[in-house]
Amino acid sequence: MRKLKSTIGIVAIAFITVTAVSCKDSKKEQNTSDGNHSEMNHDNSDGHHDGESKKIAMNGDGASQAILNDYFNLKDALVADDNITAKNLGATLAKSLGNLDVSNYSDAQKADLKDIIEDAVEQSEHISKNDIDHQREHFKILSKDVTDMVAITGTTTKLYEQFCPMFDGGSAWLSMNEEVKNPYYGSKMLKCGKVQREIN
Repeated sequence: MRKLKSTIGIVAIAFITVTAVSCKDSKKEQNTSDGNHSEMNHDNSDGHHDGESKKIAMNGDGASQAILNDYFNLKDALVADDNITAKNLGATLAKSLGNLDVSNYSDAQKADLKDIIEDAVEQSEHISKNDIDHQREHFKILSKDVTDMVAITGTTTKLYEQFCPMFDGGSAWLSMNEEVKNPYYGSKMLKCGKVQREIN
């Protein structure tokens, strides 16, 4: 019995060490600030995420800023492991996304924004109905959608694209703060991640 407890203890320590080292090693990697998303693994099968290296415009309108505010509130709820608040904010974000007026953009931008918003609304609705593990899975795709939206609409606020190498093969999100607070793991690995680039 003592040997079994000892073995389990050693395995647990080994797992924690590997997890911590993996996260620490990822911080040593060089930050990319050229707008290249090569480190991120995203499903681009729907074809609306083609402009990966576009410069981010900085105009930002009221509706896109409202979407960002709701997105950041949702991110903070996931950081806090707060499933109920995240559900409510998922529903709020879905409404904000539906209010985005695309009439002032070029035809190509309109088409891209419609695709992006449609997918982001779907992810937000899933977040409004699921447990926290599923919310985090949908938040990964939602974060890609919101990043692509900002590439077209711009933002009035300096943003930080942050990256966690551990969640689902590597996952990014946006933050208004340079300090990393991981929405994919919350209190389990709050500081796991790095700033991938600044959007300003």
